[in-house]
Amino acid sequence: MADAAPSLRARAEAETARLPPLLARADRLARTVMMGEHGRRRAGTGDDFWQYRPVQPGDSRRMIDWRRSARSDAQFVRQREWKLAQSVMLWVDPAASMRFASRKDLPEKADRARLLALAVALLLDRAGERVGMTGTALPPRRGAAQVARLAEALIAESGEDHAAPDMSGLVPYGRALLVSDFLGDPEPVRHALTAAADRGVRGVLLQVLDPVEEAFPYRGRTIFESVAGTLTHETLKASDLRGRYLERLAARKDELSSLASATGWQYGCHHTDGPAQAALLWLHSAIAEGRGGRA
Repeated sequence: MADAAPSLRARAEAETARLPPLLARADRLARTVMMGEHGRRRAGTGDDFWQYRPVQPGDSRRMIDWRRSARSDAQFVRQREWKLAQSVMLWVDPAASMRFASRKDLPEKADRARLLALAVALLLDRAGERVGMTGTALPPRRGAAQVARLAEALIAESGEDHAAPDMSGLVPYGRALLVSDFLGDPEPVRHALTAAADRGVRGVLLQVLDPVEEAFPYRGRTIFESVAGTLTHETLKASDLRGRYLERLAARKDELSSLASATGWQYGCHHTDGPAQAALLWLHSAIAEGRGGRA
């Protein structure tokens, strides 16, 4: 026990030292994302003009802009920009499995997950949205101080191999982003999304995987050990496991996608050897527009 305290303190100091670089990297990543002419703007109640669109079934005649319609053979509706701010809650898996990286030139899954979550928070904050974090004393708020608090909360780690999504603090009818490798027991994820759907919360599941977790390139004698060191498996013919592993991974991804679809969420998968900017663009679009697919 005498060595435990210094070791724990050293790890805490190392994690704290990563906070300013994480904020800086997330800010740079957010600034590289070009959101297009309209950005996150959506049709809704507000004072600012957004766009004209053709009349659709169900539109009343009072919605038609007759001056714009007079300039063509079609009828158009004048849409205003949505002005109501959303509340978006984040959860990033703190478990040990997220600390895996197959190569020195690749980031840990946890590092990429934190970077993307914090960059999303920055983009949402700049768009006038409120961002918070589930399972913490961080209800959704705006501002630089809130982003700094989110960054500090994101660096927390767990000693467990896998963690269940913590959905406490969800704002009814808000949005949420869950980032994990989702390689543990899928039942807590099912329970979390069902509970969120019951409160009218929609959101995004982002699965972050290391490329070797997708390809399973192992051959011959191999010892597989969990990052937390609680699970170990040795095999003399790792290649014999490849087919079954890939089938189970594909089944897990299909399960996550189906679960997301059934609860009104979106599912995406991102690999740590892929560009973070592309993943951020997809994430921001999925949160804003409800799109799903490959991150």
